[in-house]
Amino acid sequence: MWASVFCFILTGIITPIARASETPEPEEDWVTIVRDSPYWVSQGVYQNMTTIRRWVLKERGFCSRQDRHILFDRRGEFLGYIDDGTTREATQARLNETRAALAAKGKTEDWTPGSINETGYPFALSCLQPHVNLSAAVDRYMGRAEADRLWGTWDDLVFASKEQPRPLHDALMYVYQTRISQQRLDLPDSLPRYLGGQVLIESSGQTRAHSTANAKGILQLSPSALGDCRISPENHWHRLAQVDCALKLMQQNARNLKPAFAERFGHLPNGKQDQLFTLLLVQAYHGGVGRVISLLNDEQLSRPAAYFAREHENFSAGDILLGMIFHNLGRDRLGLASLYYVADVQLATEALCATDELAGGSFCQ
Repeated sequence: MWASVFCFILTGIITPIARASETPEPEEDWVTIVRDSPYWVSQGVYQNMTTIRRWVLKERGFCSRQDRHILFDRRGEFLGYIDDGTTREATQARLNETRAALAAKGKTEDWTPGSINETGYPFALSCLQPHVNLSAAVDRYMGRAEADRLWGTWDDLVFASKEQPRPLHDALMYVYQTRISQQRLDLPDSLPRYLGGQVLIESSGQTRAHSTANAKGILQLSPSALGDCRISPENHWHRLAQVDCALKLMQQNARNLKPAFAERFGHLPNGKQDQLFTLLLVQAYHGGVGRVISLLNDEQLSRPAAYFAREHENFSAGDILLGMIFHNLGRDRLGLASLYYVADVQLATEALCATDELAGGSFCQ
């Protein structure tokens, strides 16, 4: 891939083609392209998607300038970029010209124009979009400023002290290990690492984070979730309560997910099983466990899962997860944001595990 990308960079941004007759006819719509995509195209998609999202989250690579869109294909492979126009309409026109040019040059087999309200193909991702500052989020999570450290009580939990507050990371691990010792959790060993990553992505580690959808706190819990955890309104932003509630929800999701997962992927090697199950739990937290279960056992939505279960040796756990989502895009409220979320959480966990405090420790193994 990188050789072709290098070649592309040397020639600059792809320009519109000179003669319309050289342009392959566009497909009817992007959903048709998804439906016609063979399942094998998901090989390597997890690494490709995390590369693209890394550029966005860290404002580097082709997103070192935010007034750009990058284009990528169904495998998550980077195809090109455009500098944005002066209006949204002008940007869409440039994207569609570039899509046609990519098809004319054989960079993509299929293309379809998009609009402000309609997805086009190759897919486009704006470099200018809300995202966390990972460096600042890691600092908060690791309690590098005293103001970000915490202490307190919740339920039967007693953490640190006013005189010696400790980092949010220590609080997360304290709650997790306490509930494990009480036999209230049965989750994959890698789950705490990804939950730490979710803290970064969901709230940037900010205690009073509050979304337009009324999700609250470091783990952006909804009012219904907070109610299920019996957290009163005055404690909605309580960080120990938030972690405890998120773990409780993860446990409930795991219990509901396990039967369908075991039936579909129970034959995978243990390590790959654990990794895939963890990623499915992360996805369930984002989009709902019912939707994830449907990917495993619904007559139509589970067809990709059946293929990946048979051919699992050719795909990573991440490829399997994103493959199940990609081949169902446009169904059951599954969209491109579903692909981005797990990739973003993966990048956040990598940022945590690059710190001096956590690198090489059991948390990152």
